[in-house]
Amino acid sequence: CLKGTRGPILDEIELWARDSHKPPVYWLNGLAGTGKSTIAQTIAERIFADGQLGASFFCSRDFEDRRNLKLIFPTVAVQLARNYHEFRSIFVPLVQFDPEIAHESLYSQMDKLIVRPLKKSNISTVIIIDALDECKDEEPASAILSVLGQFVFKIPKVKFFVTGRPEPRIREGFRLPLLAEATDVFILHNVEPSLVNNDIRLFFKHSFLELGRRRQGLDEWPTREHLDLLCERAAGLFVYAAATVKFIDRRNNDPKEQLDRLLRSPESSAREGKIKLKASATLDSLYMSILQEAFGDDDPEDDHRTRSVLGAVILAANPLSPSAIATLLGFGVTDVFLRLSSVHSLLVLQEDPDSLVQPFHKSFPDFIVDPTRCIDERFHVSPPTHHPELLAGCLELMDGTLEKNMCDLPYGVANCEVGDLCQRAERHLDPALRYACKSWHKHLVDGYTARVPAIASALRGFLEKKFLFWLEVLSVLGAAREAVDALDVAAKWLEVCCVSLTLDLVTDCFRFVMGFFEIISTSCPHIYHSALPLCPRESIVRGLYEPHARPLTRIVRGLPNSWD
Repeated sequence: CLKGTRGPILDEIELWARDSHKPPVYWLNGLAGTGKSTIAQTIAERIFADGQLGASFFCSRDFEDRRNLKLIFPTVAVQLARNYHEFRSIFVPLVQFDPEIAHESLYSQMDKLIVRPLKKSNISTVIIIDALDECKDEEPASAILSVLGQFVFKIPKVKFFVTGRPEPRIREGFRLPLLAEATDVFILHNVEPSLVNNDIRLFFKHSFLELGRRRQGLDEWPTREHLDLLCERAAGLFVYAAATVKFIDRRNNDPKEQLDRLLRSPESSAREGKIKLKASATLDSLYMSILQEAFGDDDPEDDHRTRSVLGAVILAANPLSPSAIATLLGFGVTDVFLRLSSVHSLLVLQEDPDSLVQPFHKSFPDFIVDPTRCIDERFHVSPPTHHPELLAGCLELMDGTLEKNMCDLPYGVANCEVGDLCQRAERHLDPALRYACKSWHKHLVDGYTARVPAIASALRGFLEKKFLFWLEVLSVLGAAREAVDALDVAAKWLEVCCVSLTLDLVTDCFRFVMGFFEIISTSCPHIYHSALPLCPRESIVRGLYEPHARPLTRIVRGLPNSWD
Protein backbone atom coordinates (compact mmCIF):
# COMPACT_ATOMS: atom_id res chain seq x y z
CA CYS A 1 0.00 0.00 0.00
CA LEU A 2 1.11 3.54 -0.69
CA LYS A 3 2.48 5.09 2.50
CA GLY A 4 -0.28 6.97 4.30
CA THR A 5 -3.13 4.88 2.86
CA ARG A 6 -5.16 2.07 4.43
CA GLY A 7 -3.88 3.00 7.90
CA PRO A 8 -6.84 1.95 10.12
CA ILE A 9 -7.32 -1.36 8.27
CA LEU A 10 -3.64 -2.30 8.47
CA ASP A 11 -3.49 -1.36 12.15
CA GLU A 12 -6.51 -3.51 12.96
CA ILE A 13 -5.07 -6.55 11.18
CA GLU A 14 -1.69 -6.12 12.88
CA LEU A 15 -3.42 -5.89 16.25
CA TRP A 16 -5.27 -9.16 15.49
CA ALA A 17 -1.99 -10.85 14.51
CA ARG A 18 -0.32 -9.88 17.81
CA ASP A 19 -3.25 -10.55 20.18
CA SER A 20 -3.37 -14.20 21.28
CA HIS A 21 -6.91 -13.71 22.59
CA LYS A 22 -8.29 -12.81 19.15
CA PRO A 23 -9.83 -15.57 16.96
CA PRO A 24 -7.22 -17.63 15.07
CA VAL A 25 -8.67 -16.88 11.59
CA TYR A 26 -9.19 -13.49 9.90
CA TRP A 27 -11.13 -13.13 6.65
CA LEU A 28 -10.55 -9.94 4.66
CA ASN A 29 -13.71 -9.97 2.56
CA GLY A 30 -13.89 -7.60 -0.42
CA LEU A 31 -15.23 -7.17 -3.93
CA ALA A 32 -12.96 -7.21 -6.98
CA GLY A 33 -10.70 -4.18 -7.12
CA THR A 34 -11.04 -3.10 -3.48
CA GLY A 35 -7.37 -3.79 -2.69
CA LYS A 36 -7.37 -7.15 -0.87
CA SER A 37 -4.13 -8.47 -2.36
CA THR A 38 -2.33 -5.17 -1.87
CA ILE A 39 -3.30 -5.18 1.80
CA ALA A 40 -2.26 -8.84 2.12
CA GLN A 41 1.14 -8.03 0.60
CA THR A 42 1.62 -5.12 3.00
CA ILE A 43 0.59 -7.21 6.01
CA ALA A 44 2.97 -9.97 4.89
CA GLU A 45 5.85 -7.48 4.73
CA ARG A 46 5.02 -5.95 8.12
CA ILE A 47 4.67 -9.19 10.05
CA PHE A 48 7.72 -10.59 8.26
CA ALA A 49 9.66 -7.60 9.59
CA ASP A 50 8.35 -8.47 13.08
CA GLY A 51 9.44 -12.10 12.70
CA GLN A 52 5.84 -13.38 12.82
CA LEU A 53 5.33 -14.53 9.22
CA GLY A 54 5.56 -18.30 8.93
CA ALA A 55 4.38 -18.73 5.35
CA SER A 56 2.28 -17.15 2.59
CA PHE A 57 0.52 -18.38 -0.52
CA PHE A 58 -0.80 -15.82 -3.01
CA CYS A 59 -3.35 -17.64 -5.18
CA SER A 60 -3.81 -16.57 -8.80
CA ARG A 61 -6.02 -17.94 -11.53
CA ASP A 62 -3.36 -16.80 -14.06
CA PHE A 63 -0.93 -19.55 -13.02
CA GLU A 64 -1.75 -23.26 -12.83
CA ASP A 65 0.41 -23.89 -9.78
CA ARG A 66 -1.12 -20.93 -7.92
CA ARG A 67 -4.74 -21.93 -8.54
CA ASN A 68 -4.21 -25.56 -7.50
CA LEU A 69 -5.65 -26.17 -4.02
CA LYS A 70 -3.43 -29.21 -3.52
CA LEU A 71 -0.28 -27.09 -3.69
CA ILE A 72 -1.22 -24.69 -0.88
CA PHE A 73 -0.50 -26.85 2.18
CA PRO A 74 2.74 -28.43 0.81
CA THR A 75 4.03 -24.95 -0.13
CA VAL A 76 3.13 -23.54 3.29
CA ALA A 77 4.80 -26.52 5.00
CA VAL A 78 8.06 -26.05 3.08
CA GLN A 79 8.14 -22.35 4.01
CA LEU A 80 7.54 -23.19 7.68
CA ALA A 81 10.38 -25.71 7.50
CA ARG A 82 12.72 -23.07 6.06
CA ASN A 83 11.76 -20.52 8.70
CA TYR A 84 11.72 -22.66 11.86
CA HIS A 85 14.38 -25.19 12.81
CA GLU A 86 12.03 -26.95 15.25
CA PHE A 87 9.46 -27.48 12.48
CA ARG A 88 12.14 -28.57 10.00
CA SER A 89 13.51 -31.29 12.29
CA ILE A 90 10.03 -32.91 12.37
CA PHE A 91 8.98 -32.17 8.79
CA VAL A 92 12.00 -33.48 6.85
CA PRO A 93 12.00 -37.05 8.26
CA LEU A 94 8.23 -37.15 7.72
CA VAL A 95 8.53 -36.37 4.01
CA GLN A 96 11.53 -38.65 3.57
CA PHE A 97 9.49 -41.52 5.01
CA ASP A 98 6.38 -40.73 2.92
CA PRO A 99 7.17 -38.50 -0.10
CA GLU A 100 3.68 -39.04 -1.57
CA ILE A 101 2.03 -36.96 1.18
CA ALA A 102 1.94 -34.01 -1.20
CA HIS A 103 -0.48 -35.91 -3.46
CA GLU A 104 -2.88 -37.02 -0.71
CA SER A 105 -6.21 -35.41 0.23
CA LEU A 106 -6.30 -31.87 1.61
CA TYR A 107 -7.25 -33.29 5.02
CA SER A 108 -4.21 -35.61 5.09
CA GLN A 109 -1.93 -32.84 3.81
CA MET A 110 -2.90 -30.42 6.56
CA ASP A 111 -2.86 -33.08 9.26
CA LYS A 112 0.53 -34.58 8.37
CA LEU A 113 2.42 -31.65 6.82
CA ILE A 114 1.25 -28.77 9.01
CA VAL A 115 -0.75 -29.65 12.13
CA ARG A 116 1.41 -32.48 13.52
CA PRO A 117 4.75 -30.65 13.11
CA LEU A 118 3.25 -27.41 14.50
CA LYS A 119 1.83 -29.17 17.56
CA LYS A 120 5.14 -30.90 18.33
CA SER A 121 7.25 -27.79 17.72
CA ASN A 122 4.85 -25.46 19.62
CA ILE A 123 5.55 -22.57 17.21
CA SER A 124 3.66 -19.28 17.29
CA THR A 125 3.27 -17.85 13.76
CA VAL A 126 0.98 -16.30 11.13
CA ILE A 127 0.10 -17.93 7.78
CA ILE A 128 -1.31 -15.83 4.90
CA ILE A 129 -3.48 -17.20 2.09
CA ASP A 130 -4.48 -14.49 -0.38
CA ALA A 131 -7.23 -14.59 -3.04
CA LEU A 132 -8.56 -18.01 -2.09
CA ASP A 133 -11.49 -17.47 -4.46
CA GLU A 134 -9.07 -17.73 -7.41
CA CYS A 135 -8.32 -21.40 -6.76
CA LYS A 136 -10.15 -24.06 -8.74
CA ASP A 137 -12.59 -25.69 -6.31
CA GLU A 138 -15.62 -27.84 -7.13
CA GLU A 139 -16.98 -28.05 -3.57
CA PRO A 140 -20.09 -26.04 -2.56
CA ALA A 141 -18.21 -24.87 0.55
CA SER A 142 -14.50 -24.10 0.10
CA ALA A 143 -12.50 -27.33 0.49
CA ILE A 144 -9.57 -25.53 2.11
CA LEU A 145 -11.81 -23.76 4.63
CA SER A 146 -13.63 -27.00 5.44
CA VAL A 147 -10.31 -28.62 6.36
CA LEU A 148 -9.05 -25.51 8.18
CA GLY A 149 -12.15 -25.53 10.39
CA GLN A 150 -11.42 -29.10 11.51
CA PHE A 151 -7.87 -28.35 12.63
CA VAL A 152 -7.60 -24.68 13.60
CA PHE A 153 -8.28 -25.22 17.32
CA LYS A 154 -5.63 -27.96 17.49
CA ILE A 155 -2.87 -25.40 16.79
CA PRO A 156 -3.91 -22.42 18.98
CA LYS A 157 -0.62 -20.55 18.55
CA VAL A 158 -1.05 -20.33 14.78
CA LYS A 159 -3.11 -17.66 13.03
CA PHE A 160 -4.47 -17.71 9.47
CA PHE A 161 -5.05 -14.49 7.50
CA VAL A 162 -7.25 -15.23 4.48
CA THR A 163 -8.48 -12.88 1.75
CA GLY A 164 -11.13 -13.56 -0.88
CA ARG A 165 -14.15 -12.23 -2.67
CA PRO A 166 -17.50 -13.09 -1.04
CA GLU A 167 -18.29 -15.79 -3.58
CA PRO A 168 -20.82 -18.47 -2.54
CA ARG A 169 -18.33 -21.25 -1.77
CA ILE A 170 -16.09 -18.87 0.23
CA ARG A 171 -19.08 -17.55 2.20
CA GLU A 172 -20.33 -21.09 2.83
CA GLY A 173 -16.86 -22.15 3.98
CA PHE A 174 -16.68 -19.41 6.59
CA ARG A 175 -20.24 -20.23 7.71
CA LEU A 176 -19.29 -23.80 8.65
CA PRO A 177 -19.91 -24.08 12.42
CA LEU A 178 -16.33 -25.03 13.33
CA LEU A 179 -14.86 -22.11 11.38
CA ALA A 180 -17.50 -19.46 12.02
CA GLU A 181 -16.70 -19.27 15.73
CA ALA A 182 -12.97 -19.07 15.00
CA THR A 183 -13.09 -16.20 12.48
CA ASP A 184 -12.97 -12.41 12.54
CA VAL A 185 -14.43 -10.89 9.36
CA PHE A 186 -13.58 -7.48 7.88
CA ILE A 187 -15.76 -6.40 4.93
CA LEU A 188 -13.53 -4.15 2.88
CA HIS A 189 -16.23 -2.71 0.60
CA ASN A 190 -18.20 -1.54 3.66
CA VAL A 191 -15.46 0.80 4.86
CA GLU A 192 -16.61 4.42 5.28
CA PRO A 193 -16.53 5.83 1.70
CA SER A 194 -14.85 9.08 2.78
CA LEU A 195 -11.87 7.13 4.17
CA VAL A 196 -11.46 5.11 0.96
CA ASN A 197 -11.86 8.20 -1.25
CA ASN A 198 -9.17 10.01 0.75
CA ASP A 199 -6.81 7.09 0.16
CA ILE A 200 -7.63 6.98 -3.56
CA ARG A 201 -7.13 10.74 -3.85
CA LEU A 202 -3.73 10.36 -2.17
CA PHE A 203 -2.88 7.59 -4.65
CA PHE A 204 -3.88 9.79 -7.61
CA LYS A 205 -1.85 12.75 -6.26
CA HIS A 206 1.23 10.60 -5.73
CA SER A 207 0.91 8.97 -9.18
CA PHE A 208 0.46 12.27 -11.03
CA LEU A 209 3.37 13.79 -9.11
CA GLU A 210 5.58 10.92 -10.27
CA LEU A 211 4.25 11.36 -13.81
CA GLY A 212 5.06 15.09 -13.69
CA ARG A 213 8.67 14.32 -12.77
CA ARG A 214 9.05 12.13 -15.87
CA ARG A 215 7.05 14.21 -18.38
CA GLN A 216 7.29 17.91 -19.23
CA GLY A 217 4.44 20.42 -19.32
CA LEU A 218 2.37 18.94 -16.48
CA ASP A 219 2.69 21.77 -13.95
CA GLU A 220 -0.45 22.39 -11.87
CA TRP A 221 -2.12 19.41 -13.49
CA PRO A 222 -4.49 17.70 -12.93
CA THR A 223 -6.84 20.23 -11.41
CA ARG A 224 -8.83 19.73 -8.23
CA GLU A 225 -11.92 19.24 -10.42
CA HIS A 226 -10.14 16.47 -12.33
CA LEU A 227 -9.25 14.71 -9.08
CA ASP A 228 -12.78 15.06 -7.75
CA LEU A 229 -14.22 13.47 -10.86
CA LEU A 230 -11.65 10.66 -10.92
CA CYS A 231 -12.29 9.83 -7.27
CA GLU A 232 -16.04 9.88 -7.86
CA ARG A 233 -15.69 7.47 -10.77
CA ALA A 234 -13.36 5.17 -8.83
CA ALA A 235 -16.10 4.74 -6.19
CA GLY A 236 -13.86 2.90 -3.76
CA LEU A 237 -12.21 0.61 -6.32
CA PHE A 238 -8.43 0.91 -6.15
CA VAL A 239 -8.05 -1.12 -9.34
CA TYR A 240 -10.05 1.56 -11.17
CA ALA A 241 -7.59 4.17 -9.94
CA ALA A 242 -4.55 2.09 -10.86
CA ALA A 243 -5.84 1.25 -14.37
CA THR A 244 -6.73 4.92 -14.91
CA VAL A 245 -3.18 6.01 -14.12
CA LYS A 246 -1.73 3.35 -16.44
CA PHE A 247 -4.02 4.54 -19.24
CA ILE A 248 -3.08 8.20 -18.76
CA ASP A 249 0.63 7.35 -18.56
CA ARG A 250 0.65 5.58 -21.92
CA ARG A 251 3.95 6.13 -23.68
CA ASN A 252 3.90 8.34 -26.80
CA ASN A 253 0.56 9.86 -25.76
CA ASP A 254 -0.07 13.23 -24.14
CA PRO A 255 -1.25 12.57 -20.54
CA LYS A 256 -3.58 15.58 -20.65
CA GLU A 257 -5.27 14.29 -23.80
CA GLN A 258 -5.52 10.80 -22.33
CA LEU A 259 -7.25 12.16 -19.22
CA ASP A 260 -9.64 14.26 -21.32
CA ARG A 261 -10.54 11.21 -23.45
CA LEU A 262 -11.28 9.19 -20.35
CA LEU A 263 -13.43 11.85 -18.72
CA ARG A 264 -15.38 12.36 -21.96
CA SER A 265 -16.20 8.65 -22.21
CA PRO A 266 -19.79 7.54 -21.59
CA GLU A 267 -20.60 6.06 -18.22
CA SER A 268 -22.09 2.63 -17.72
CA SER A 269 -24.73 1.22 -15.44
CA ALA A 270 -23.48 -2.36 -15.70
CA ARG A 271 -23.08 -4.63 -12.71
CA GLU A 272 -19.64 -5.30 -11.25
CA GLY A 273 -19.17 -8.59 -9.51
CA LYS A 274 -22.98 -9.06 -9.46
CA ILE A 275 -23.32 -6.31 -6.83
CA LYS A 276 -24.71 -2.95 -7.87
CA LEU A 277 -22.19 -0.17 -7.63
CA LYS A 278 -22.55 3.50 -8.41
CA ALA A 279 -23.56 3.76 -12.08
CA SER A 280 -20.91 6.34 -12.95
CA ALA A 281 -18.12 4.39 -11.33
CA THR A 282 -18.17 0.84 -12.61
CA LEU A 283 -15.07 -0.90 -13.83
CA ASP A 284 -17.10 -1.86 -16.88
CA SER A 285 -17.27 1.72 -18.12
CA LEU A 286 -13.51 2.16 -17.68
CA TYR A 287 -12.67 -1.09 -19.45
CA MET A 288 -15.06 -0.35 -22.30
CA SER A 289 -13.62 3.17 -22.70
CA ILE A 290 -10.07 1.81 -22.92
CA LEU A 291 -11.05 -0.86 -25.47
CA GLN A 292 -12.95 1.64 -27.63
CA GLU A 293 -10.08 4.12 -27.45
CA ALA A 294 -7.63 1.41 -28.51
CA PHE A 295 -9.61 -0.38 -31.22
CA GLY A 296 -12.74 1.67 -31.92
CA ASP A 297 -11.39 3.08 -35.21
CA ASP A 298 -10.02 -0.24 -36.49
CA ASP A 299 -11.47 -1.97 -39.53
CA PRO A 300 -14.30 -4.22 -38.26
CA GLU A 301 -12.83 -6.99 -40.43
CA ASP A 302 -9.84 -6.88 -38.10
CA ASP A 303 -11.86 -7.33 -34.89
CA HIS A 304 -11.51 -11.12 -34.88
CA ARG A 305 -7.71 -10.89 -34.67
CA THR A 306 -8.02 -8.50 -31.73
CA ARG A 307 -10.42 -10.85 -29.92
CA SER A 308 -8.12 -13.80 -30.65
CA VAL A 309 -5.10 -12.03 -29.16
CA LEU A 310 -7.02 -10.88 -26.08
CA GLY A 311 -8.57 -14.35 -25.80
CA ALA A 312 -5.11 -15.93 -25.70
CA VAL A 313 -4.14 -13.68 -22.79
CA ILE A 314 -7.40 -14.30 -20.93
CA LEU A 315 -7.83 -18.05 -21.57
CA ALA A 316 -4.24 -19.32 -21.43
CA ALA A 317 -3.70 -21.99 -18.78
CA ASN A 318 -0.48 -20.18 -17.83
CA PRO A 319 0.69 -16.73 -18.99
CA LEU A 320 2.18 -16.61 -22.48
CA SER A 321 4.50 -14.08 -24.08
CA PRO A 322 3.40 -12.03 -27.12
CA SER A 323 5.80 -14.06 -29.27
CA ALA A 324 4.32 -17.36 -28.00
CA ILE A 325 0.78 -16.06 -28.65
CA ALA A 326 1.86 -15.15 -32.18
CA THR A 327 3.24 -18.67 -32.73
CA LEU A 328 0.08 -20.38 -31.47
CA LEU A 329 -2.30 -18.15 -33.43
CA GLY A 330 -0.20 -17.94 -36.59
CA PHE A 331 0.05 -14.12 -36.37
CA GLY A 332 3.08 -11.87 -36.66
CA VAL A 333 4.87 -11.02 -33.41
CA THR A 334 4.75 -7.28 -34.17
CA ASP A 335 1.02 -7.46 -34.88
CA VAL A 336 0.33 -9.21 -31.54
CA PHE A 337 2.59 -6.87 -29.59
CA LEU A 338 1.03 -3.72 -31.06
CA ARG A 339 -2.50 -4.93 -30.27
CA LEU A 340 -1.53 -5.69 -26.67
CA SER A 341 0.33 -2.37 -26.36
CA SER A 342 -2.88 -0.57 -27.31
CA VAL A 343 -4.49 -1.83 -24.08
CA HIS A 344 -1.34 -1.84 -21.92
CA SER A 345 -3.27 -0.23 -19.04
CA LEU A 346 -5.30 -3.45 -18.71
CA LEU A 347 -2.27 -5.74 -18.81
CA VAL A 348 1.10 -6.43 -17.25
CA LEU A 349 3.14 -6.04 -20.44
CA GLN A 350 6.92 -5.67 -20.76
CA GLU A 351 8.89 -4.12 -23.63
CA ASP A 352 10.36 -7.53 -24.52
CA PRO A 353 7.93 -9.57 -26.69
CA ASP A 354 9.40 -12.72 -25.13
CA SER A 355 8.30 -11.67 -21.60
CA LEU A 356 5.03 -13.01 -20.20
CA VAL A 357 1.86 -10.92 -20.46
CA GLN A 358 -1.13 -11.26 -18.14
CA PRO A 359 -4.20 -9.26 -17.06
CA PHE A 360 -3.42 -6.37 -14.73
CA HIS A 361 -6.36 -7.38 -12.52
CA LYS A 362 -8.74 -10.36 -12.44
CA SER A 363 -11.76 -8.10 -12.91
CA PHE A 364 -10.78 -7.55 -16.56
CA PRO A 365 -11.13 -11.23 -17.59
CA ASP A 366 -14.39 -11.35 -15.63
CA PHE A 367 -15.63 -8.39 -17.65
CA ILE A 368 -14.53 -9.35 -21.14
CA VAL A 369 -15.90 -12.93 -21.11
CA ASP A 370 -19.32 -11.86 -19.77
CA PRO A 371 -21.64 -10.72 -22.61
CA THR A 372 -23.94 -8.97 -20.13
CA ARG A 373 -21.06 -6.70 -19.08
CA CYS A 374 -18.92 -6.45 -22.23
CA ILE A 375 -21.89 -5.42 -24.32
CA ASP A 376 -19.90 -4.44 -27.43
CA GLU A 377 -19.56 -7.71 -29.37
CA ARG A 378 -16.46 -6.32 -31.11
CA PHE A 379 -14.50 -6.90 -27.90
CA HIS A 380 -16.34 -9.74 -26.19
CA VAL A 381 -14.14 -12.85 -25.78
CA SER A 382 -16.28 -15.99 -25.99
CA PRO A 383 -14.49 -19.03 -24.44
CA PRO A 384 -16.36 -21.56 -26.67
CA THR A 385 -15.00 -19.67 -29.69
CA HIS A 386 -11.44 -18.95 -28.59
CA HIS A 387 -10.55 -22.17 -26.72
CA PRO A 388 -10.76 -24.14 -30.01
CA GLU A 389 -8.46 -21.62 -31.67
CA LEU A 390 -5.82 -22.17 -29.00
CA LEU A 391 -6.36 -25.95 -29.08
CA ALA A 392 -5.92 -26.00 -32.86
CA GLY A 393 -2.79 -23.87 -32.54
CA CYS A 394 -1.32 -26.22 -29.93
CA LEU A 395 -2.03 -29.37 -31.96
CA GLU A 396 -0.73 -27.82 -35.18
CA LEU A 397 2.46 -26.62 -33.48
CA MET A 398 3.16 -30.01 -31.89
CA ASP A 399 2.33 -31.85 -35.10
CA GLY A 400 4.71 -29.68 -37.12
CA THR A 401 7.54 -29.36 -34.60
CA LEU A 402 7.91 -32.45 -32.40
CA GLU A 403 10.66 -34.88 -33.35
CA LYS A 404 12.35 -37.84 -31.69
CA ASN A 405 15.00 -36.97 -29.07
CA MET A 406 14.72 -33.20 -29.56
CA CYS A 407 16.92 -32.56 -26.53
CA ASP A 408 19.67 -34.85 -27.84
CA LEU A 409 19.84 -37.06 -24.72
CA PRO A 410 22.50 -39.79 -24.50
CA TYR A 411 21.59 -43.45 -25.03
CA GLY A 412 20.04 -45.22 -22.05
CA VAL A 413 20.29 -42.48 -19.37
CA ALA A 414 17.85 -41.54 -16.63
CA ASN A 415 16.78 -37.90 -16.69
CA CYS A 416 18.50 -37.21 -13.36
CA GLU A 417 21.83 -38.31 -14.87
CA VAL A 418 21.77 -35.48 -17.43
CA GLY A 419 23.38 -32.57 -15.59
CA ASP A 420 22.31 -29.93 -18.10
CA LEU A 421 18.79 -31.23 -18.72
CA CYS A 422 17.14 -27.86 -17.98
CA GLN A 423 19.54 -26.04 -20.28
CA ARG A 424 18.88 -28.54 -23.06
CA ALA A 425 15.14 -28.02 -22.67
CA GLU A 426 15.59 -24.23 -22.81
CA ARG A 427 17.77 -24.54 -25.89
CA HIS A 428 15.69 -27.00 -27.91
CA LEU A 429 12.09 -26.46 -26.77
CA ASP A 430 10.46 -23.17 -27.74
CA PRO A 431 8.23 -21.63 -24.99
CA ALA A 432 5.17 -21.93 -27.23
CA LEU A 433 5.93 -25.63 -27.81
CA ARG A 434 6.40 -26.21 -24.07
CA TYR A 435 3.05 -24.56 -23.42
CA ALA A 436 1.36 -26.61 -26.16
CA CYS A 437 2.74 -29.90 -24.82
CA LYS A 438 1.68 -29.19 -21.24
CA SER A 439 -1.61 -27.40 -21.78
CA TRP A 440 -3.34 -28.30 -25.05
CA HIS A 441 -6.00 -30.33 -23.26
CA LYS A 442 -7.00 -27.35 -21.10
CA HIS A 443 -8.56 -25.86 -24.23
CA LEU A 444 -10.59 -29.01 -24.97
CA VAL A 445 -13.85 -27.76 -23.48
CA ASP A 446 -17.52 -28.33 -24.24
CA GLY A 447 -19.61 -25.94 -26.29
CA TYR A 448 -18.33 -26.10 -29.87
CA THR A 449 -19.96 -29.17 -31.41
CA ALA A 450 -19.63 -27.79 -34.95
CA ARG A 451 -15.87 -28.21 -34.74
CA VAL A 452 -15.85 -31.73 -33.25
CA PRO A 453 -14.91 -33.60 -36.49
CA ALA A 454 -11.96 -31.27 -37.23
CA ILE A 455 -10.69 -31.41 -33.64
CA ALA A 456 -11.05 -35.20 -33.44
CA SER A 457 -9.20 -35.58 -36.75
CA ALA A 458 -6.36 -33.27 -35.62
CA LEU A 459 -6.09 -35.11 -32.31
CA ARG A 460 -5.96 -38.48 -34.04
CA GLY A 461 -3.27 -37.32 -36.44
CA PHE A 462 -1.20 -35.94 -33.57
CA LEU A 463 -1.37 -39.17 -31.54
CA GLU A 464 -0.65 -41.36 -34.57
CA LYS A 465 2.48 -39.44 -35.52
CA LYS A 466 3.79 -37.59 -32.45
CA PHE A 467 2.52 -39.37 -29.32
CA LEU A 468 5.88 -40.72 -28.07
CA PHE A 469 7.72 -37.52 -29.01
CA TRP A 470 5.16 -35.61 -26.91
CA LEU A 471 5.83 -37.95 -23.97
CA GLU A 472 9.54 -37.25 -24.38
CA VAL A 473 8.99 -33.52 -23.93
CA LEU A 474 6.78 -34.02 -20.86
CA SER A 475 9.39 -36.38 -19.38
CA VAL A 476 12.18 -33.83 -19.88
CA LEU A 477 10.02 -31.05 -18.38
CA GLY A 478 9.13 -33.17 -15.34
CA ALA A 479 5.48 -32.98 -16.37
CA ALA A 480 4.57 -36.61 -17.10
CA ARG A 481 1.43 -36.25 -14.98
CA GLU A 482 0.09 -33.86 -17.64
CA ALA A 483 -0.04 -36.82 -20.07
CA VAL A 484 -2.39 -38.66 -17.70
CA ASP A 485 -4.64 -35.60 -17.34
CA ALA A 486 -4.59 -34.78 -21.05
CA LEU A 487 -5.53 -38.26 -22.24
CA ASP A 488 -8.18 -38.63 -19.56
CA VAL A 489 -9.77 -35.29 -20.58
CA ALA A 490 -9.55 -36.22 -24.28
CA ALA A 491 -11.15 -39.65 -23.71
CA LYS A 492 -14.07 -38.15 -21.79
CA TRP A 493 -14.56 -35.46 -24.43
CA LEU A 494 -14.54 -37.97 -27.29
CA GLU A 495 -16.92 -40.25 -25.41
CA VAL A 496 -19.41 -37.39 -25.01
CA CYS A 497 -18.98 -36.52 -28.70
CA CYS A 498 -19.33 -40.21 -29.76
CA VAL A 499 -16.09 -40.32 -31.82
CA SER A 500 -15.30 -44.01 -31.28
CA LEU A 501 -12.37 -44.47 -33.68
CA THR A 502 -10.27 -41.71 -32.11
CA LEU A 503 -11.47 -42.75 -28.65
CA ASP A 504 -9.96 -46.23 -29.12
CA LEU A 505 -6.58 -44.67 -29.92
CA VAL A 506 -6.75 -42.23 -26.98
CA THR A 507 -7.72 -45.06 -24.60
CA ASP A 508 -4.75 -47.16 -25.75
CA CYS A 509 -2.40 -44.19 -25.32
CA PHE A 510 -3.83 -43.68 -21.83
CA ARG A 511 -3.15 -47.35 -20.96
CA PHE A 512 0.41 -46.97 -22.25
CA VAL A 513 1.05 -43.92 -20.04
CA MET A 514 -0.53 -45.50 -16.94
CA GLY A 515 1.23 -48.82 -17.51
CA PHE A 516 4.69 -47.28 -17.93
CA PHE A 517 4.31 -44.06 -15.97
CA GLU A 518 7.38 -44.64 -13.79
CA ILE A 519 9.54 -45.29 -16.85
CA ILE A 520 8.21 -42.24 -18.72
CA SER A 521 8.65 -39.89 -15.76
CA THR A 522 12.11 -41.24 -14.84
CA SER A 523 13.84 -41.60 -18.21
CA CYS A 524 13.01 -40.10 -21.57
CA PRO A 525 15.21 -42.57 -23.57
CA HIS A 526 13.64 -45.57 -21.82
CA ILE A 527 10.32 -44.79 -23.49
CA TYR A 528 12.00 -46.59 -26.44
CA HIS A 529 14.35 -48.88 -24.47
CA SER A 530 11.80 -50.29 -22.02
CA ALA A 531 8.21 -49.04 -22.31
CA LEU A 532 7.64 -49.63 -26.04
CA PRO A 533 9.30 -53.12 -26.14
CA LEU A 534 7.19 -54.24 -23.14
CA CYS A 535 3.96 -52.95 -24.68
CA PRO A 536 1.31 -55.65 -25.43
CA ARG A 537 1.47 -57.15 -28.91
CA GLU A 538 -2.01 -55.92 -29.91
CA SER A 539 -1.60 -52.39 -28.51
CA ILE A 540 -2.37 -49.65 -31.05
CA VAL A 541 0.65 -47.69 -29.77
CA ARG A 542 2.95 -50.66 -30.43
CA GLY A 543 1.57 -51.04 -33.96
CA LEU A 544 2.19 -47.37 -34.71
CA TYR A 545 5.61 -46.92 -33.09
CA GLU A 546 7.34 -50.33 -33.00
CA PRO A 547 9.96 -49.24 -35.59
CA HIS A 548 11.17 -46.67 -32.99
CA ALA A 549 11.81 -49.30 -30.28
CA ARG A 550 15.40 -49.72 -29.10
CA PRO A 551 15.14 -52.58 -26.59
CA LEU A 552 18.05 -53.17 -24.22
CA THR A 553 16.83 -56.74 -23.62
CA ARG A 554 15.34 -59.40 -25.91
CA ILE A 555 11.95 -60.62 -24.69
CA VAL A 556 11.76 -64.39 -25.27
CA ARG A 557 8.36 -65.12 -23.78
CA GLY A 558 5.69 -63.62 -21.54
CA LEU A 559 4.78 -60.52 -23.54
CA PRO A 560 0.98 -60.09 -23.16
CA ASN A 561 -1.32 -59.86 -26.15
CA SER A 562 -3.43 -57.04 -24.68
CA TRP A 563 -3.63 -54.69 -21.72
CA ASP A 564 -4.67 -56.52 -18.56
